[in-house]
Formats: sequence, structure tokens, C-alpha cells
Amino acid sequence: MLGTYGLPVTVETDPEWQSDRLDLDAYLGRIGFTGPRTPTADTLHRVLRGHMSAIAFENVDIALGRTVSLDLDRIQEKLVRAGRGGYCYENNLLLAAALDRLGFPVTRLLARIRQGETRRRFRTHTVLLVRADDRVWLADAGYGYSGLMEALPLEDGATSSVADWTWRLVAQGPDWVVEIPDGDGGWFGMYSFRQEPQFRIDFEAAHYLSSTRPGSPFVGQLVAQKETEKERRLLRDKSLEIQYADGRVERRELSAAQTVCALDELFGVELNDEDERALLRFFAGK
Repeated sequence: MLGTYGLPVTVETDPEWQSDRLDLDAYLGRIGFTGPRTPTADTLHRVLRGHMSAIAFENVDIALGRTVSLDLDRIQEKLVRAGRGGYCYENNLLLAAALDRLGFPVTRLLARIRQGETRRRFRTHTVLLVRADDRVWLADAGYGYSGLMEALPLEDGATSSVADWTWRLVAQGPDWVVEIPDGDGGWFGMYSFRQEPQFRIDFEAAHYLSSTRPGSPFVGQLVAQKETEKERRLLRDKSLEIQYADGRVERRELSAAQTVCALDELFGVELNDEDERALLRFFAGK
């Protein structure tokens, strides 16, 4: 059930999202969550932190030209059981299913990437609105590099800080904008969204665009992202960038073999032998 402006009010899991298929025990084990399974703000923060720590943003399958499914069985087989990561649709649909099962009212939304700009782009990102402790929170496990590590209250000017990283949510007319400090005393807009609940078909259409359209940042190149309390890691093909909270940035070029190792060692992405061989062929052909 949704209240004013589509905000989640009560738990009413729509079967189209397939949350009943989730192996909740396996998911919570994957993210290292051992706390109370109660729909409180503390649980929400801890689940999101656990997910961000354990499950990376990565597009290995898309880069290799494989079809990526949004079927929940396929998502949990890949992200929970196989030790892989996924991109925003996979990560946030998995998180949403877990929150459904934990008793949180959840609304799934689509967002527009900004990357510091105000021009209007396709809605290609996913976010979640979650009700806990009589407040509505923004949760997002799918942004990867510089993504939220804890949920943000859906309130103009709300901020969240984890270690030395900070995020802010601001209202701009009908849009909500998620921002991070730009390093020069200002704010950098990462993405914006409106409180318009989306259906599974909307996710499928946006996912198809993001995972197949020439020109998509996820098509034709490898992308992996991981954030910790101390650093943000970004891999684009064989270029590795590590940003530290004090502003330092390290960049280096890797060999194809080093890139495959980095996916495991720096991003926690478990590849099987077939995946590794396919990635080496992918880099050999670039």
C-alpha cells in the first residue's frame, strides 16, 4: 500500500517482484548480518552496510555480451550463491526483496544519473524508498563508487556520514537529488529521482536500455566499483582508480591478467574459470 506521493506505508508485497523466492538466510549470511530481523531503522542501516561491504557493483556479464536477467532466482544464484556482484538493477532488486521479507514497506523507483550535470537523461538507475521508525528512508545498494553506505531520511537537507564520507539529499522542485562533497566546498549531484513508484515492466525496459544500448557506460567495457570506509575503488576495463577520503587519488593501468585478479582481490568478485577465460579474450580483442 502507498500513501501520499507514493511513499510506502504498510507491507503489501506485490508478487510481481518475486520476493517470496528469496532465500533470506542465505542472503543475510552473504552480507554478514546477524542482528535482529526487525523492520527498524537500525536494521535497515546494517543491512545496507552489509550489502555494500559484501556485494560489489560489477558488469562482467554485460561487458561479455551476455544477457542479464532480472528474475530473482537468477539474481540470487549469481549474487548470493556464486559470490558475484551485479549492477544497480540486480543489487537493488535483491536488497528490496530482502527488505520485503524482513517486513519493511518498500517502494522501487527509477532515477536519472546526473554526474554533476543538470541535463535530463534517461531513467537508468534504481533506488528504494523504505519506511522504518515512522520515517521514509532512501536506500540504494546499486550505485557502487560513492554510493550510500547508510540510508538517508527523505527530508530536504538530510545528511549521512560514514567514516569520512558524506552524502546529502536535497529537494529541487519535484526532484530529490543525492549529492556528495565536490572537494571545493560545494556539492556534486550524483543522481535525481521523483516519488513515482515503478512497476516491474518499467524496470525491465530501463534495464534493457542500460544493458544493451550502444553508448551505455556498461556496454562494451568492464566496470567494477566497491566502496569501503577508507577508500572508493573504480575499475574501467584495465584502468584502476582508488580514491581516499583525504582527497588522494591513485591511478594505475593493469594487464589483463592483473585485472582479473583485481576483480577478486579488490572487489570480492568470484569468477569461475570460464568467466576468467572469457574476460581475457575480451581484453585481447580490444
